[in-house]
Amino acid sequence: MMSNTDKKVCPECNGEKVIQGTCECNSEWRGTKTGDEWNDCQCVPQVICPLCKGTGFVENL
Repeated sequence: MMSNTDKKVCPECNGEKVIQGTCECNSEWRGTKTGDEWNDCQCVPQVICPLCKGTGFVENL
């Protein structure tokens, strides 16, 4: 069984288990039109951290 000293907080997600999605808006982009208005934002969804696989910790080797 592994002790707590063998694990450290994941540096990629800081122990959050997921990487939060972000949105970036720019009036020069014309992505999608909703009704009569243009949506100038492009968003990336929240994803499970690829480094710790959603555990929040990485093992020390």
